[in-house]
Amino acid sequence: MQTKMPVATNPYLLLSITAIIWGGNAIAGKMAAGHISPFLLTSLRWFFACIILFAFSINHLKRDYETISKNWKFMFLLGAFGFAIFNCLMYLALNYTTAINVAIEQASMPLIVFALNYIIFKTRVTGYQVLGFIITLIGVAVTVTRGNLFGLGDQSLNIGDLIMLCAIMVYGVYSVALKNKPQIHTMSFLSVLGFAAFLTTIPLVLLEAANDSFLWPDEIGWGVVFYAAIFPSIISQLFWIMGLEQIGSNRGGIFINLVPISGAILAVLILGETFQSYHAVGLALVLGGIAFAQKQSAQ
Repeated sequence: MQTKMPVATNPYLLLSITAIIWGGNAIAGKMAAGHISPFLLTSLRWFFACIILFAFSINHLKRDYETISKNWKFMFLLGAFGFAIFNCLMYLALNYTTAINVAIEQASMPLIVFALNYIIFKTRVTGYQVLGFIITLIGVAVTVTRGNLFGLGDQSLNIGDLIMLCAIMVYGVYSVALKNKPQIHTMSFLSVLGFAAFLTTIPLVLLEAANDSFLWPDEIGWGVVFYAAIFPSIISQLFWIMGLEQIGSNRGGIFINLVPISGAILAVLILGETFQSYHAVGLALVLGGIAFAQKQSAQ
């Protein structure tokens, strides 16, 4: 008789929870607007995340010390771009645009990675993958232009959406660079990158203070800090790794598509944002383009 997999280790549940947490990060960032400045939010997020991570990874860090010392510059850049700058830009973007927009735009990350892999590593691509990439970009454009794609020259684009697109490019560079990450324990890897992220945010927080945009957290701000420090920074990363280890990256990667869906649903339920018709069109195009490219690449 087949033994039923415990709920706590079910990869589909783990990956689904991960997608919901990542979608919830956009909601948390939107809730933080006006309650804590975005760069300070990122800094405090990684400060507290590092305390937790170091408590559980000290032995792994000792064993991986030699490898870390040889690769610290590269790992610092990974943490600076993937963990610090990306989140600073996303939280900043959420001061100007909706969480629904950010969730949908964030869904284009897989094909941004695909494009960068082609540009940097000359990875082989097919016509179907190129078409899927174009469809996804059209979906993002529909979202950014609020459905007025053909009137692009007659309107001013939301600065928040433009900042988020920059954030996506930053995370794309980080994702591509991960191919060369050193072979160390996952906890060591997260701890080093988290610490690098915290150090990176220090001058950014000072920049906020110099520009009078520094905002110390109130009760809501602290709530967002601890949510971001525990769930997106640690739990989702571990759940993602545990899930992929069980079913593989090809099957598990499709769960990324749940991020914009969960983000949009949470934005409506928690923030009371309105899901417009252009959101539906943009989301369908983004997810459709990704699914189209993935289907072909799997053949």
